Amino acid sequence: MRRTTRPAWLLLALALPAAAGVEGQTVIQSSPLAGFQYHAGRALFPLMAVGDRLGLMREPDNPHDAKAILVTWRGAVIGYLPRNDNLDLARLMDRGLRVEGRVLHLQSGRDPWKRVLIEVLAVDETDANATASSR
Repeated sequence: MRRTTRPAWLLLALALPAAAGVEGQTVIQSSPLAGFQYHAGRALFPLMAVGDRLGLMREPDNPHDAKAILVTWRGAVIGYLPRNDNLDLARLMDRGLRVEGRVLHLQSGRDPWKRVLIEVLAVDETDANATASSR
């Protein structure tokens, strides 16, 4: 029998209660946005606000990173999760974990790595389904 070890931060994140103000979601990680300067991020930055939802999509055929996770804002590509931060999350997404992103911090400045900080949220399907059925 093969034993799989989980990073302590992941086990802790999944055991924590839902993120403040967001029912049915748990914060998994916070990361800067990579590649912001190469995509629509620069043009869209003035329109973005803290708390905005972000789409996170696996991009396994990415020629630069097989574990790439694409980040979108209102359907426009604004960058990727950094390669150093995407390995565990990519594996979880590949196994069916539903995730969302949210803008955590915005900062004007020259350094693109400091302009947008995002958080990744695991969506609890049971809570999401219960909320949807109660409407």
